[in-house]
Amino acid sequence: MLIGVPKEIKADEYRVALTPAGAEMLVGAGHELVIEKGAGLGSGFTDDFYEDAGATILETAEEVWARAEMIMKVKEPIEPEWPRMRADQVIFTYFHFAASEELTRAVVGSGAIAIAYETVELDTGELPLLTPMSEVAGRMAVQEGAKYLEKPQGGLGVLLGGVPGVKPGRVLILGGGVVGTNAAKMAAGLGARVAIMDINLERLRYLDDVMPANVETLFSTRYAIRKQIQEADLIIGAVLIPGAKAPSLITRQDLSLMREGTVICDVAIDQGGCVETMKPTTHHDPVYDVKGIIHYAVANMPGGVPRTSTLALTNATLPYAISLASKGWQKACLDDQALKLGVNVVGGHVTYQGVADAFDMECRAIDDFLGV
Repeated sequence: MLIGVPKEIKADEYRVALTPAGAEMLVGAGHELVIEKGAGLGSGFTDDFYEDAGATILETAEEVWARAEMIMKVKEPIEPEWPRMRADQVIFTYFHFAASEELTRAVVGSGAIAIAYETVELDTGELPLLTPMSEVAGRMAVQEGAKYLEKPQGGLGVLLGGVPGVKPGRVLILGGGVVGTNAAKMAAGLGARVAIMDINLERLRYLDDVMPANVETLFSTRYAIRKQIQEADLIIGAVLIPGAKAPSLITRQDLSLMREGTVICDVAIDQGGCVETMKPTTHHDPVYDVKGIIHYAVANMPGGVPRTSTLALTNATLPYAISLASKGWQKACLDDQALKLGVNVVGGHVTYQGVADAFDMECRAIDDFLGV
């Protein structure tokens, strides 16, 4: 198969979909690989690394999109890329369709096959292609939140770890999944007082067993959230419903319960956010103020640490990419139930229920396109 890797053009996105090592493995498996000139520079990989791995460097994104049977990306195609998508072309990337009806309808209209990293799901419920970036985002959320708690940034002026004789800061984490767990590890490591809220008691029991003593677990209810946000210095939104819009757990009215200078970092913003007043921001302009509350909502947080993120992402996506390229997307999905769940759009039809529900669209069974 001819695989194409264009340069990411979303604001402040420095990752690339494939490392030179990954390129070498795809070429070694008998596939042809074309990469846009300079695609890897943001992650520290120059064109000669890819050429040494057997890839061909093309001057423009248009050439890459036009030639490739399968496109590998990091972020969803943005508006300038929509005309480049074509019928029967496989696009393998993070889509987060439920956060954007415009994107969903553009991909549906193109006739392309959209396989979303974030909905590839194992029998255990694990999301193997979302996990590495969730690990990065969870850890970054504490790092960024700690920065914006500083008074010159508009925050409360609280040091999360405290000092002898002064209590540490309080961190509230909404969601005990991969993002929440990694955020808790980072915050606890700094010495903060940490609370994780979730509606899954089994998950809370697990976290209670493995987390250090400065992390407490709380069952999530509207009443409990309203109570906790009054004392939190940093709030991290870490909820996820695979493929669907994130639930709104903090309303505009709830902001009046918080102290001015409280920081909210909503990692769920890729899926619409779990705070009513959140809107996507960028690394160059990451925060804004609503009623004195600092809102951080960068939609591609791992893009800020592209070297780490690109390596981690390729480690996870490469086996699936090799399967898609070697077998074709239909056979690959028939052989792998997890990958099959990653198919969100096929030939003008939505095939993932969470996406269809988000926009009142018809959902076709993926089996209809696999000959099952």
